[in-house]
Formats: sequence, C-alpha cells, structure tokens
Amino acid sequence: MGTSVTDQQRATDELLGLVRQANVVFGDVLRKVAPEQLALPTINDEWDVRALINHVVLGCAWEAELVRTGNAQRPHGDLIGDRAPLDAYTASADAMLASFATPGALERTVTMPAAEISADELAAFRVVDLVSHAWDLARATGQNAELAPDLCEAALFIARQRLGGWDRALTPFEDEVPVPIGTSAADRLAAYLGKQV
Repeated sequence: MGTSVTDQQRATDELLGLVRQANVVFGDVLRKVAPEQLALPTINDEWDVRALINHVVLGCAWEAELVRTGNAQRPHGDLIGDRAPLDAYTASADAMLASFATPGALERTVTMPAAEISADELAAFRVVDLVSHAWDLARATGQNAELAPDLCEAALFIARQRLGGWDRALTPFEDEVPVPIGTSAADRLAAYLGKQV
C-alpha cells in the first residue's frame, strides 16, 4: 500500500508540475502582449486577443471553484474588467493552482456540464488548454509560437489520451489538421486540436 500511495503522490506532483509549467508559459506570452494588440483577431474566429485572454481567465476561475466545491456554474462575462489582462490572469491562475494543490484535491470528482470527471483529468486538460491558448496568443500577437517543446509534447500526449476516439462534433475542437514530419511540438498540438498551422 505504501508504494501505491507513493506512486499516486508522484503522479500528482508530476501533474501539478505540468500545470505550473503551463501557467508560466501562458503568463510569459501574455506578459508580451501590448495594450494596442488586444483588439487583434486570433485563430479562434469568435475571439479577439482580449476575448481569448478573458476565456482563459474564466477557465481558470471556473476550475478553481470546481475543484474546491465539486460543482460550480461556468462563469460568464468579462472577468478582466478594468484590470490589466495579466493581473486578471494571474489572480485566476493563482486561485486555480491553490485549488489544485490542496491536499486530496485531485482525487475528487467534479461535475461538468456533460459528465462527472476526476479533478486530475480536469487539471490534465488544463495543461492542454493553457499551452494551446498560449500558442493562439503568440500567433495572434506576432510572438514566437515555438513554445516549451517538452511541455508541448506532454500536452499533446494528454490531448490524445483525452480526445482519442471522441466524435469531435461533441467537443469544442475541429478535426485534426495534417502537418509535415518535423513540425514543432507546439504546432503539432495546435494541429491535433484542429487549428491551422
């Protein structure tokens, strides 16, 4: 039993490490976004840069509450408000990270709109979400989108595990886009999630 507890703790620590790395990657890209770039379009048709950032802020805030309470309504509206986008993101990401890091938090079950899932699944897909939206943001604002290769490989592995076999019509993702051999991990992740690279 001691080994399984140790293995479980190791897996939790590794997952929390990935979430923290993804948070740093997104924050680093966001830190370089100039105020005049907030109205630029993104690869996500429905969002400009500011709306994309707000989407990520909403997601972090929601996941913090989901893990804390087990069942929370998805927040809507403008969570950035009058704050600088980086400040709004940092506040929501800090709340999310604190929620995930609470002892036993990732062993909980959370209720999503379509199903109940484990909090560790939620945290794993947050890695994918943060890294893929960092790529979106980098592309939209003319930054280098060749993001943290090892983290992008890990995010791609998680995405394949979570989305493999799903009908993409039931998800927010388009069909995978083919890319040539040798494409960067960040671009392969984006392509797997249906984005044109």
